[in-house]
Amino acid sequence: MKSTVASIAILAVLAGSALAGCAPAATPSAGATPTLSASPAPPSASTAPPSATPASPSAAAATPTPGPTAPEPTVGLVPFSCALPVSLPATVDRAQIVDVRVGTHGIGPSGYDRIVFEFRGSGIPQVTLRVGTPPFTFDLSGLPMTVRGRSFFVLVLHGGTGITPDGKVTYAGSTDFQPNFPALTEFKQAGDFEAVSEWVAGVSQVRVCQRVFVLKNPTRLVIDLQHPQG
Repeated sequence: MKSTVASIAILAVLAGSALAGCAPAATPSAGATPTLSASPAPPSASTAPPSATPASPSAAAATPTPGPTAPEPTVGLVPFSCALPVSLPATVDRAQIVDVRVGTHGIGPSGYDRIVFEFRGSGIPQVTLRVGTPPFTFDLSGLPMTVRGRSFFVLVLHGGTGITPDGKVTYAGSTDFQPNFPALTEFKQAGDFEAVSEWVAGVSQVRVCQRVFVLKNPTRLVIDLQHPQG
């Protein structure tokens, strides 16, 4: 009888040891389940609620960007003139430039190349467009400035600038356009100093006629250069 009890006790000990030996393998597998389910928890906890997700795109969309609210017109325009200089009076003491762009419209004698200055607010600076004669220099430095073309226009904006009185830049775009359009070969800034901005346009012909006008909402100065007439 005692030997039977002893045998049973030995079997129980062996069975307990076997179960104890399996326990470490079972513990990780049991622990693996919460570990895997818990892994995505931190990102979901730190991610903004779904309702807040569209807030960022809508905020970005609300940020104003340079550019016109409507395209510049291409019909019903004033006729071209070959007379220079052309002058427009200032309507504000200081007009901040926010964009400068060039483009071409039409083909042949009815076509033209366009220069557009866009300003912040509702006013324009004093505008003077005159014949230019090389050599040209950069303002202040006096270093030579080359502009490609057979003849040249000089555009001066008195009170038109891309820099605010406290030194902030309102126009940081290109200052040297080289489109090689039918009329406009190159358009380059000579300087922007003390609220006076000067640009030089190189054109493809000895004589190019132009028209200069102003658009509103937003405020823009437009200079059209007529394509070669033959």
